[in-house]
Amino acid sequence: MSSLVEVQSVTKTYVQKAQGDTPSRPFKALDAVSFAMTKPERIGLIGPSGSGKSTLLRSLSGLIVTETGTVTVLDKTVQSAGRLGEDVRAARASMGMIAQSFNLVGRLSLFTNAALGLLGRINPWRGFFGLWTVEEKQRVMAALDHVGIAERAGQRANTLSGGQQQRGAIARAIVQDAKLILADEPVASLDPVSARRVMELLVDVNERQKVGVIVTLHQVDYARKYCDRILALKAGKIVYDGPADTLGLEQLKDIYGSEIESAYWGEI
Repeated sequence: MSSLVEVQSVTKTYVQKAQGDTPSRPFKALDAVSFAMTKPERIGLIGPSGSGKSTLLRSLSGLIVTETGTVTVLDKTVQSAGRLGEDVRAARASMGMIAQSFNLVGRLSLFTNAALGLLGRINPWRGFFGLWTVEEKQRVMAALDHVGIAERAGQRANTLSGGQQQRGAIARAIVQDAKLILADEPVASLDPVSARRVMELLVDVNERQKVGVIVTLHQVDYARKYCDRILALKAGKIVYDGPADTLGLEQLKDIYGSEIESAYWGEI
């Protein structure tokens, strides 16, 4: 059966800089990691800082090239054996990217930022000059309306709140007609209300448009509430891969250590 995402035995090694009397040394951010997404689902990547979750997410788009293994997205090879695949551009055209820093162009309007999702599908010169067709304008406005910020379309992105900017990034992915959304800590900089709204929108896009979502999160409670599957990483290895609702306190203690206490678990 064809997979939206297939990762096979990827390894990425970094060199930890020397500190004081401690010499520099290599460490594996990813250590022979494998997983697959065979249907449009919501996968939460969790784990302690430095566990490899952001490295894994970025390897899916080829932003990070691993030393070994293969990454395939939508039947297109993103990378293999330490080299980007010939199909990486075509694969990226079907991936929506959402980052903690929002990744909107601050001096451009919200409308133009959302319209940039069209760039992989139209002549570049039209996008450069903002020569959108009536149909394209309607598509952009429909996406902004979908995420609840159509009234802000003409506003410069850098004047919007963090939550509004993040919703703009989701609108851009909708305009792009992305089949997979990769979100790297999308709610880390947001207040709780805005964070919940962004996570609810990711759920909505997944369920209504059948878009696969892979999101890195520090908030275990958000991962359990808004994702249907969780991959937990520790020291570059996947130590849990299963349904969100079966991830228990003892497993979290194995992943995070004693910092995960019953009091915190009660908030989940």
